[in-house]
Amino acid sequence: MLKPEVAALVEELNIPSPELIDDHPLESSASTSAVRDSSAKEALPLNQPQEQAPTTTSRAATSEGPRMPKWFLAGQKHNAQEPARSQQDAPVEPEEPVVVKETPLPWKQIAPLVAMRLAEPVNFTLILPFLYKMIEDFDVAETPKDISYYASMLFMSFSISQTLTVMYWGRLSDRIGRRPVLIAGLIGTLAVSILFGVCKTFPMAILVRMAAGVFAGNAAVMKSAMAEIADDTNRSRMMALLPLTWNFGSMVGSGMGGIFSNPATQFPGLFGNSKLFTYFPYLLPCLMGSTIAAFGLITGLLNFKETLIKPTQPALEETVGSTEATPLLAQSAATSAAPAKQNSIKSLLTPLVVRVMVTNAFMCLAYTMCDQLYPIFAATDPRDGGLGLDPRSIGLSLGVEGIVVVYIQLVVYPRLERKFGVLYCYRRGLSFAIPYLVSMPFLSMIALHLQTQAGTSAMSMLAEKVVMWVILMTIMTMRITSSVMAFTSINLMITNMAPTRADLGFMNGTQQLAMSTVRIFAPIVSGSLWSWSIKHSFPFPFNSHLVWMLSAVLIAIVLKLSYRIPESVNKFAADQPKPIASVEESDD
Repeated sequence: MLKPEVAALVEELNIPSPELIDDHPLESSASTSAVRDSSAKEALPLNQPQEQAPTTTSRAATSEGPRMPKWFLAGQKHNAQEPARSQQDAPVEPEEPVVVKETPLPWKQIAPLVAMRLAEPVNFTLILPFLYKMIEDFDVAETPKDISYYASMLFMSFSISQTLTVMYWGRLSDRIGRRPVLIAGLIGTLAVSILFGVCKTFPMAILVRMAAGVFAGNAAVMKSAMAEIADDTNRSRMMALLPLTWNFGSMVGSGMGGIFSNPATQFPGLFGNSKLFTYFPYLLPCLMGSTIAAFGLITGLLNFKETLIKPTQPALEETVGSTEATPLLAQSAATSAAPAKQNSIKSLLTPLVVRVMVTNAFMCLAYTMCDQLYPIFAATDPRDGGLGLDPRSIGLSLGVEGIVVVYIQLVVYPRLERKFGVLYCYRRGLSFAIPYLVSMPFLSMIALHLQTQAGTSAMSMLAEKVVMWVILMTIMTMRITSSVMAFTSINLMITNMAPTRADLGFMNGTQQLAMSTVRIFAPIVSGSLWSWSIKHSFPFPFNSHLVWMLSAVLIAIVLKLSYRIPESVNKFAADQPKPIASVEESDD
């Protein structure tokens, strides 16, 4: 008999009593033999096969033999299920999300690129504030209403030569490298900027603008260089620096063109006695633009390193000397160090690429029509549907918006792109453009009211002028916000669709070709429509609102087409894993 304390513990733990076990000698002996057999099996060596248990049991062992008490079996079943229940009831700890840290920007390469990029927008936009007066000085327009037509011809001559050469610059940079192509473009920009300042006739201005277009292929090459030094964590921020530089350069160029054109008249104390700037009234801003081009050229020569990795062929003796003993990882590393081979043009122009290029072309058409019309619209008399601003005011209106660019480009856009993707930013940028385009021509009503109320009090005129400028700056802020988001996004999408890094030059060159082709027709369309609309007294929207409304319709079409672009454009395809061919395909 067991002691009372031990019996209570045995009963609590569901342990069979020794008396009960002794009452069933067969079960006791069977349990002992089972333990002995299992111990013997565990003692066998690992390489010695164990004897398999018989697949059938005897009738005596299954039905006639004595069994353990039910309370013992129930206790064992309860104890076996307890750990499983405790595992199910245990709380599952959530996995912590993996946070990818952004790679620091390589400023030693970015800074020279930005300096070289700055030259093109400065020299492109510094002519905008004084272009109306310059064409007027050429004495080629019959009436002031015809000036926009001749201005569009200057813009078109630039775009024609750029379209014919930009693809060659991009493909050439894929072969000889980005650096020599960028240096050549800067040398040409420097020279033609000075030549434009000494133009005294309209045909000479046309020839100089065509020469400027020949050397305007650096934009596509810089996109390729920027994409090559970036990775997935910082690509959006780095690619955003290019349109940021363009908009900042446009602000600087517009300000220089408006402030320093005709310096003998605007600054008589400094340049009143200068025969050079009296005879060439637009030379000073062009000289300042060429100085910025010279700075970018020197910076690129001294600090910019080549970003294109050229493929290297292994030596013949190294290939022959490799054996099975050569480490496989070493061979694969040497193979992966060489960039991928360029794809054919047909394989690159997929339906998705063509679709994105089409939306890019229509978007560029709408923006170019209005961007190149604005300085003419701003200088036109309010009675003809313009604003009646002088060159300095035009330069100021184009320059103030550059302050907004820095914040949108460096702070707002990267956050939106990381959270929602490139495609979302593209659509939001397009949606901002429509209200800007519709509202811009209505400003001429305020300008006309200011002109007709010249005899009223100075305070009321000042108040109305302040109101006009506040509205103008609000509309220009909408314009620059839309432009930054739309063009930055389309640049990223084109870069993301390149299947390999070796095709970046072609993809960006193709985009630049599409944009340059559109820019051939955009100025002549907007200039001709503007002249036609203000010469005739047609009702809305065929009056001075015509070009702006047409651009708004084009943007609405592009916005609708953007919803047919898949989300795959949000990822950089060149760094995505490529599908491996199957064994059957490799055997063939």
